Amino acid sequence: MTVLTTERLILRDWTDDPADLARIYDIYSRADVTRFLGAPGLPMTDPAQAAERLRFWQERHAADGGRYGTWAIEVRETGQLAGTALLKPLPGRDEAVRTEDIEVGWHLHPDSWGHGYATEAAGALVAREFATDTSEIYAVVSPGNEASMAVCRRLGMTHVGRRSDWYGGELLETFVLAAPDA
Repeated sequence: MTVLTTERLILRDWTDDPADLARIYDIYSRADVTRFLGAPGLPMTDPAQAAERLRFWQERHAADGGRYGTWAIEVRETGQLAGTALLKPLPGRDEAVRTEDIEVGWHLHPDSWGHGYATEAAGALVAREFATDTSEIYAVVSPGNEASMAVCRRLGMTHVGRRSDWYGGELLETFVLAAPDA
């Protein structure tokens, strides 16, 4: 299901289609992608883990009615899956508990780096979320992930330092963007 379209991209649900699962594995089995993610089970070492990751994403967002999710970024012109965009409530220090803070994020395959896809996809998600009266959106970035910090700046986000409010207390570079009317 298509969630959003931009000039160059389609944000859509990841599916259990073999091509989607192969691309999930190709993205999340790469140390150059996963080194900053800190998620358990990454990098993937077995293609079957792609289906497990997809189920995790689907279950995590099952009750969100499409507002929040983890979506495929598809390049309209070529159909190539560039990576993943996400919008979701941040997990607190107890990762099983959602906070009221909303996170935007992205994970792209190296063959899609440097094309502005992360900025374009995240910008579309941010605009859609601000239309729901959300007052601010965060991006949290592992220290040293200069490429993602550059995306945050291109989105107009402000760096507010390192915080440990989320993801079990992990120390993360934190960026925030206030709604245009806030």
